[in-house]
Amino acid sequence: MVDDRRMVFDNRKAAILSAVVQQYIETAQPVGSGRISNAPGVAVSPATVRHDMAVLEEQGYLTQPHTSAGRIPTDKGYRFFVDTLRRREPALVGADRGMVRQFFADAHGELESVLARTSDLLISLTDCAAVVVGPNVDIARVRSTQLVDLSTHVVMVVAVMSNGVIEKRTIEVATELTPQIVQDANRRLAETVIGKSLMEITPEALDDDPLLNAAVEALRAAAHTAEIVVGGVSRVAAAFEAVEQIRDVLSILEQQIVVVSLIRDVLDRGMRVAIGGETGVEPLADCSLVVAPYSVEGETTGMIGVLGPTRMDYEQALSAVAVVSRRLGRALSEN
Repeated sequence: MVDDRRMVFDNRKAAILSAVVQQYIETAQPVGSGRISNAPGVAVSPATVRHDMAVLEEQGYLTQPHTSAGRIPTDKGYRFFVDTLRRREPALVGADRGMVRQFFADAHGELESVLARTSDLLISLTDCAAVVVGPNVDIARVRSTQLVDLSTHVVMVVAVMSNGVIEKRTIEVATELTPQIVQDANRRLAETVIGKSLMEITPEALDDDPLLNAAVEALRAAAHTAEIVVGGVSRVAAAFEAVEQIRDVLSILEQQIVVVSLIRDVLDRGMRVAIGGETGVEPLADCSLVVAPYSVEGETTGMIGVLGPTRMDYEQALSAVAVVSRRLGRALSEN
């Protein structure tokens, strides 16, 4: 037989913990029992709330920064709150949904511009720093190529990829170029690379065509690059007071390779939210990261995320990252 009293007690503690997390996210101030006693799902006396908050503190979900102060969530408390949120799949409010819809209706142009504006969109939606990692060019295939004659010795090679990426590389050759030379190399370049991924492009032993050789090598060199946009760094800095802490967080965000590796690691662990110490990066111990991959033409190929203090608005961040990742993948697939 199920102990109904125990079930009610556990549900009440869960409601109290969620209410404390929500209050602390909104106010950044320790939360007392008086604020929680009338919260949804609680509706008990402040004395009962104090007792349950003490139990939650013993269990590691809450902590009391000062003896006379209220309590604040620990990373464990935030984790409970986030896992509960994810079970009910939070959604963006109407105005934000409209903003996202309008953004992607207008999201045209080169990949770099779309990614930069997507970062701005995430910043606006979440008030956090945003990271947008462009599609992985290793698996994309060349759709079309063009050699653009810039001068007698300089040409730009342009490749449009199947994932929406437009690769541009400027090359210089010793041979004096004529329109006919460029036209012939353009035709042979298309025959050589269209339908292949950049990783599959092999050096061509075409000694009589230095322009083609240079163009192929330029595309091969692009195989391991991916566009990365990090924006809204000042939003994270504004969340902290200690100068040293701000400096450490900003230092991490300036290291794009570290940020990308962090997002990949979180996704590889099957997570969508890394809270505090879960990031595995000491300077981010008071930060949380909300991430999602996105797919282009059915291939999971890029990533987005937002980074903010552990008291970030998780409901908004989760819904924004989920919606934007889906819409970005769809936009790039249709590009």
